[in-house]
Amino acid sequence: MAAPLPLAPSVPAGPSTARRAVLTRRIRWFVAATITYNVIEAIVAITAGTIASSTALIGFGLDSVVEVSSAAAVAWQFTGPDHERRERTALRVIAVSFFALSAYVSVESVRALAAGDRPEHSTVGLVLAAVSLAIMPLLSTAQRRAGRELGSASAVADSKQTLLCTYLSAVLLVGLAVNSLFGWWWADPAAALVIAAVAVKEGRDAWRGDTCCSPTSTGPADPGASGCADGCCAPGQAAR
Repeated sequence: MAAPLPLAPSVPAGPSTARRAVLTRRIRWFVAATITYNVIEAIVAITAGTIASSTALIGFGLDSVVEVSSAAAVAWQFTGPDHERRERTALRVIAVSFFALSAYVSVESVRALAAGDRPEHSTVGLVLAAVSLAIMPLLSTAQRRAGRELGSASAVADSKQTLLCTYLSAVLLVGLAVNSLFGWWWADPAAALVIAAVAVKEGRDAWRGDTCCSPTSTGPADPGASGCADGCCAPGQAAR
């Protein structure tokens, strides 16, 4: 008897055309919400940072500007019907945004540590950091789920940019609080250096397209779906 032929590896089917349209609209909404919030965040943070002479707050505000550029790249990608063709360009813009953020945070952190800058107490900064810490994880998770199901590496990469803002919000909140309570001015720039290292990694992954975005099996395969099955999301796990 002939040996049975080995089974071909199963390839997860991408979302149906109708589902892709829904996911695309959803991502557009998330991107618009991210841009709107970050514009407000940048204005408040830079203003409060200037008043309190806080390098951390000003840096946080400039990070918001970087995030707007990242979200704008995804918005540009999804404005046309052939958004899959714009994927690589959007990823490169996101990657450069990560690298710019890392460079700025690194330089400003080292400068603050060397100069011994001691920012004043900022109630506005503390409130802003706390609000961002609550809002950004929700936006990041929702966009990441939609991006993975759609198979959009740029949407997933942008969700990581938003998640990085969560980390920066936590660093800012702890740094401002510790400085206000104990006078430990060095805590914020020291922790920000760790965030800078994370930004380099995320930027490198975005540049290479190494984002976890394998499309989930939600319907018949769409011949026009490009996806990016990088192997890090098994079917059924991609929407997590």
